[in-house]
Amino acid sequence: MKKNFFVKITLLALLVSLFTPHSAAQTQVTEFNPGISANGVNYALPKTVLKVDVSAIKVTYTPGEFARYADRYLHIGGVSGEPSTTWQTTNLAVYQEGTPDTLKVFTVKLKDKTVAPMVQLTKSGVLVAVNTKADVNEHAVPDPRTVSHKLNACQYLTEDILTATSTAKMAELTAQEILDIRESKNAIKRGQVESMPKDGASLKIVLDELNAQEEALTQLFVGTADTTYMTKTYAITPTADIDKQVLFRFSQKLGFVDADDLAGEPFYISLRDLHTVVLPSEKELAKRKIEGLVYNMPSMAKVTISTMSSTLYEKELPFAQFGTIDMLSPTLFNKGVTTKLTLNQATGGIQHLEQ
Repeated sequence: MKKNFFVKITLLALLVSLFTPHSAAQTQVTEFNPGISANGVNYALPKTVLKVDVSAIKVTYTPGEFARYADRYLHIGGVSGEPSTTWQTTNLAVYQEGTPDTLKVFTVKLKDKTVAPMVQLTKSGVLVAVNTKADVNEHAVPDPRTVSHKLNACQYLTEDILTATSTAKMAELTAQEILDIRESKNAIKRGQVESMPKDGASLKIVLDELNAQEEALTQLFVGTADTTYMTKTYAITPTADIDKQVLFRFSQKLGFVDADDLAGEPFYISLRDLHTVVLPSEKELAKRKIEGLVYNMPSMAKVTISTMSSTLYEKELPFAQFGTIDMLSPTLFNKGVTTKLTLNQATGGIQHLEQ
């Protein structure tokens, strides 16, 4: 959700008193009709957008120069000599946001001789508060980041290693260097060296340096694995029930792929309107008049995200488009009454009402 802003009417009246017949000192709320509606503040009620943030880790393995000698000289088995990339999902975050519903846009007409309240809209024009401030959540998706664990082993190669005439000999001498480093660390820890570090801080510095040397040289055998962390967002604005629709596909080798790419495992979304709000009939809708501040009455829906083998997420959530609208009593905004109202930014439903 983009940054919200405030509209405060100071010269003309806004929304202190809502429409009541024969009262010229009150503010009228009407359906918005571009080019026809009288001057006023336009606001929209939201449709509910369901968003799913899928976090994943990509591990890129690069084999070491001496990978084939890891078992022979260091007794490290199972080291691959081929580069590889693997992916795995780590988390699903499900949340809701609101987008303006073009069928639910209204105009607050301005009248003289009324007190000016404060109206808080989102950047896109969705009403979220009257006479108070609403906490509008801004959901930020982190940028991809890669953590590299590769160290510079070249700086620790001795002259004998560098002048060796074959890769096998270089590997053998490097392995011996690793074993010598381990022996040095053990001797220091046992206090068996002639020039021991004078204090604990100095000891730590020496051991840290030896550990870095050992790790860098060992990478020449076992290779390195760079880790990339990324999050991809999928959005859906439902208008009816959904039965196991492919939300996205994910491959352990390729990562996120298109929904129709069979190389990836499907992740399904299902949504079922629970009809927790009684909808007005067509006859009732035809008779309905806008005589107050309009807000949404969302209906609950059951959301399920699953794979072919398991359910990953299941929860009941409110959706504006499955419900209906209603109006607040005009008396709540009579002159001399400071009614504070906040609406849910994703559903347009009443979140808090205080007189």
